[in-house]
Amino acid sequence: MTTIVPTSDEDPALSVVRFVAELSWADAGPEVAEGHVSRLLVEAQECIIQKRWLDLASLILASADIIFSKASEKDLECIYTVVCHLVKKPESLDQVHEIAELIATKVTQQPNEKPGLRLKILFNLYNLLENPYSQFFVYMEALNLAVSGKVTEHVVPSFKKLDDFISEWNLGTKDKRDLFLTVANVLEDSKSSAKESFDYLVKYLETFSGDDALALAEAKEEAVRAVVEFVKSPDMFQGDLLDIPAIAQLEKDSAYAPVYQILNIFLTQRLDAYLDFQSSNSDFFNSHALVHEDCVAKMRLISLVDLGTHESGHISYSLIKETLQIEYSEVEPWVVKAITAKLLDCRIDQINEVVIVNRCSKRVFGLHEWQSLRSKLAAWRGNIANVISTIQANKIVEDGTQAVQGLTIR
Repeated sequence: MTTIVPTSDEDPALSVVRFVAELSWADAGPEVAEGHVSRLLVEAQECIIQKRWLDLASLILASADIIFSKASEKDLECIYTVVCHLVKKPESLDQVHEIAELIATKVTQQPNEKPGLRLKILFNLYNLLENPYSQFFVYMEALNLAVSGKVTEHVVPSFKKLDDFISEWNLGTKDKRDLFLTVANVLEDSKSSAKESFDYLVKYLETFSGDDALALAEAKEEAVRAVVEFVKSPDMFQGDLLDIPAIAQLEKDSAYAPVYQILNIFLTQRLDAYLDFQSSNSDFFNSHALVHEDCVAKMRLISLVDLGTHESGHISYSLIKETLQIEYSEVEPWVVKAITAKLLDCRIDQINEVVIVNRCSKRVFGLHEWQSLRSKLAAWRGNIANVISTIQANKIVEDGTQAVQGLTIR
């Protein structure tokens, strides 16, 4: 296989056209191939002279599938390096976007064939673009390619800079929705972080307001997905999911009402409420692949936290046994589990058989909790101001006393 080596006498784009044409018509024999190669070179030269850069890109990429199947990876990189640099030619941003869209579309057509290389081409294209909208388009194509080609590990590191990207791209609501949902899917597919995937899914749902019923309806399936992921997760115990309109709508939907009910139980109620729900909704658990034993374990921890919130800081062993529906000998192990999960900060008084709670996690952190925090901060600020005033007053008195003593000595 020949390798593209542009000479000083020929435009790199013409070298690529020649190489691609020869590769595409190689099976037809030299006599037939020569005529087609010559014709394509003439067309390419016309495009260059007339500055029809989109047409030139289309000419080269017309045989994109053949290029990927026959050319070596080294040659493919050369070809697409030249093609991608065509986005630097037009002065119009619209034309730049058209070329970028054409290249990205061609590159992503066969995602399972050399997916890593295709992804590299897209990121090279991204780095050549200056228009934020074109950058966003190519980035989204790269994410979708990563999922389809099963190479998500190559795009996950870029999520660390996603907040900066979003600021640079100046995205509207719809584009943010597409981005957040795609990122959630990539993270879910990569299995790198279930919590991160869940967080981006929630960000997606938070883009929907309660005023747009039609748009809200589009989010129902993802709202159900978020609830199920929250319930399944062994290490997620708190959230403001009930206040998100896209999730709140499920309460009044006959098909999805049980989804809202179980979320409400996991965020505001105790084990007994869960067991009542489970006994009358067994089909629900099967359809969403929820494991009853796992749910019970999570609800026991949640119920223990709830006791810490409502029992004035002292919880008796007997109350824990009754609430968690466990044996007496299991009380301390469950308290230790809650401490390990950082849900409780407490000490166990074995002599008096009581758990003394210093701090426990909030299951929800909504408006009431924010108002409570604001009041506490205001009180702390007032206390600090009083301390500072007292110190300053004492300092004035002390300075005055020292001055008087100095006069007396003289």
